[in-house]
Amino acid sequence: MPVVYNEKGFIFRFFSSDKNEPVHIHIYKGDGYAKIWLEPEINWAFSYGFKKKQRRDIFKIVTINKKLFINKWHEYFKK
Repeated sequence: MPVVYNEKGFIFRFFSSDKNEPVHIHIYKGDGYAKIWLEPEINWAFSYGFKKKQRRDIFKIVTINKKLFINKWHEYFKK
């Protein structure tokens, strides 16, 4: 499960078994866990244990780094 990015204590990663799913990123911090679709647009798949402010922070970080996450996805899965 490669770590793609860290910011504000959030860990952004994906699972090697995610290869056949649309491009997305998993986010962890403490007891919080979320999954966000990156294509065709940024959208929450789910979020557990994050407060409203944390969700806003996550969404902002994902929006700013969307290209990085997509590039890392394709690089890792060699698509």
